Amino acid sequence: MATDTQDAVPMIEAIGLTRYYGDFAAVRDVSFTVYKGEVVALLGPNGAGKSTTLKLLTGYLAPSAGEARIAGHNMATDRLAGAAVLGYLPENGPLYLDMTPRGLLNFFAEARGLKPPYRQRRIQAVIELCDLGRVLNKPIGKLSRGYRQRVGMAQALLHEPQVLIMDEPTAGLDPNQIQEVRETIRRLGQDRTVLLSTHILQEVEAMASRAIFIDAGRLVYDGPISSLLSSYKRLEDAFRALTGAGSTGKLSSEESESDNAQLK
Repeated sequence: MATDTQDAVPMIEAIGLTRYYGDFAAVRDVSFTVYKGEVVALLGPNGAGKSTTLKLLTGYLAPSAGEARIAGHNMATDRLAGAAVLGYLPENGPLYLDMTPRGLLNFFAEARGLKPPYRQRRIQAVIELCDLGRVLNKPIGKLSRGYRQRVGMAQALLHEPQVLIMDEPTAGLDPNQIQEVRETIRRLGQDRTVLLSTHILQEVEAMASRAIFIDAGRLVYDGPISSLLSSYKRLEDAFRALTGAGSTGKLSSEESESDNAQLK
């Protein structure tokens, strides 16, 4: 994890991100920065705006106001350059159900401009990393949700991205597969930047050192998980306090940047 933000390299930047659907604000004035080498969890209840925030960051959605940057690239005006260093795994990945994992990986590798023999090396590497060997030639539509999730992660990692954004990366996986994904994300986070959304709080403690909470489209906490645990003992208690009926609003910037951040 990056510890000195004065020297750290910002890789994911949300700057006043806002997204309206008619009069409804799905995300309102959300700002945070994720630095190189950090694994950060984006948390919040259903409908809080997590997936919308991730789609804004990746350029999948255009913001109504504000700016998203990936490795310094504005995702509204310089999306192709940003996409070149970004791996994105949406909650329901971009999978073509009539294709096989092998065919889909070849398709995405060609679409990303990977040249042989590098293309084949990368395909083989992600096949091994995501343990897809047994299903390579089966139609994706006939695979379990867990295997589909692995195929989605494999395509996100094909081009060795510097930044990974993952929406529910362990959804549908069994306990053994979840452990494998945890270890993979921790390993990737050693030299890459990872922002992940999950509903499984045990995943947060296992993989991330920092949490960003969103509730009703607004950022309500951005700080170390250790601070939450020192204040609440359990992450479940912090989740309820920040996003439930007892929530008292967002932290001040000074509190959220401090390793000893406390809730108002």
